This record gives sequence, C-alpha cells and structure tokens, in this order.
Amino acid sequence: MYKMLRRKKCSIFQVSIQKKKDVDSIDYYLNKHMPLSTALLSGAKGFRGVSVERGMEIEEPRIESTYVAMCHYYFDSLEDFMAAFIPHAEELRGDIKNYTDIQPVIQINKVEITTPART
Repeated sequence: MYKMLRRKKCSIFQVSIQKKKDVDSIDYYLNKHMPLSTALLSGAKGFRGVSVERGMEIEEPRIESTYVAMCHYYFDSLEDFMAAFIPHAEELRGDIKNYTDIQPVIQINKVEITTPART
C-alpha cells in the first residue's frame, strides 16, 4: 500500500505558460529562465522545491496539451513565497518577454495530499 502524507501549511505557487509552438521559447524557458528563478528563490525561507513539467501531444488517441510548460514552486506558506518572490518580481517578469508573448496563468494551491514513491 502507498503511504499517504498530509502536510499543513504547504502552498504551491503554480505558473502555467499557455500553449505556444516555439521550440526556441521552451529552450530559453528551461535553460535560462528557470535556472535564474531557481537561483533567486531557492535560498528563501520556506522553499521546498520547484518542478517544471513540459506538455506533451499524443497522436493516438489525439490529446493536445493545454500548456507548453507548468512550473510549480513549493513553499511552506504563501507568505514565504511572496517574501521570496517580491524582491525579484521585476527581474523575473521582465525576462518573460524572452520566451513568450502571452500572459502566464497563475494559480495558487494548497497541497492537501502527497504520496511518496514506494521504496
């Protein structure tokens, strides 16, 4: 059986970048923007981690990805995230033009259940 974990006070800041067919954009995002944002935020109080997921297209059955990428920042609280992000907001927002011309979709979630891998 999988062991289910419940965490209190764990917020996820999720930035989803809407679908765009531009290989150079995703390369810049993965190789420049994300290392920059991780370097700026990872030393902050409450930082737990970051993950980036790349959308996939499937031919059979036909499934189109809604987003080209999603980034999830994990912090102990929303307050910890905001304290980490606000000092760097202008720099990070200014870099967005280097990989996309669309507005990112931002959603803030509270992690309710996490299931670790079996060992």
